Order: sequence, then C-alpha cells, then structure tokens
Amino acid sequence: MTNLEPTDRAILRELAADGRCSFTDLAERVGLSVSAVHQRVRRLEQRGVVKGYAARLDGDEIGLPLTAFISLTPIDPAAPDDYPKRLEHLPQIEACYSVAGDASYVLRVRVASPTGLEELLRQIREAANVSTRTTVVLSTPYEDRPPAV
Repeated sequence: MTNLEPTDRAILRELAADGRCSFTDLAERVGLSVSAVHQRVRRLEQRGVVKGYAARLDGDEIGLPLTAFISLTPIDPAAPDDYPKRLEHLPQIEACYSVAGDASYVLRVRVASPTGLEELLRQIREAANVSTRTTVVLSTPYEDRPPAV
C-alpha cells in the first residue's frame, strides 16, 4: 500500500465506502475523467489491490442471527497445519484467520441457533481434530469498516 499514488488512495477510499459507486460518480469525487478512473480501477483490480466486490447481508434477515468466533488449538502439535483445507467444506465459516498465541486459527461463523452452533462445533472438531474455544457475539456495533487508506 505504501507505493500507491494519492489519487489511487482516494479511489480506494471511495470504493471501500461504496463499492457500487458508478465510474461517473467516482470520477466526480476524485477529480478525474471517467475514462481515467476506469483505467485506474482496472489497474488496481489487476494488481490485486481491489480483490472484489460483494453485498453485505444482514444475518438476522437471512435467518443466521448467531455469530461466533471459534479458536482452534491442535490436539496433536505434530499434526500437519492443514486446518483451513479440512474445514473449507463448512459454509457456516465466514472467515478463517491464522493467528499468533495459544490458538492456531480463529474462525468467524454464522449460524441459525445455539443448536446449530453446537452441531458446527462437533463438525469442526471431527474434521480437524482440534480443541475449540467459542466466543458468542452479543451485538455488533460496527463491522466491515473500510480500512484507513
């Protein structure tokens, strides 16, 4: 990120705040022509700076109101570190973070109920041969904030 021009940073700030922003609106906001903004956005996408665009869904509205963080600790420290691969088939896992500390990974999951969480924990333990520690989210004051570009 340190090698980005100020104009590219401005474009990224606007896209992070509103990924559905039209090229016309984006050009107006950063002070460039539509074609210049289009070229810069394409270049940022090709370089992998912009990884994609997605809709943010309301868990309550889609029937998945329970969010939790699950820390994974290997039962056998000599076991291969392939937990993300072992767990990728579980769609309830929204994110998998490799972390420093007592745990090896932390998962962010979304499920319909405590019973659903209990079943997911069973599946995770079975698939990855890990011990788990779970933190249930009570509320989310903010989430998916744009980075300080």
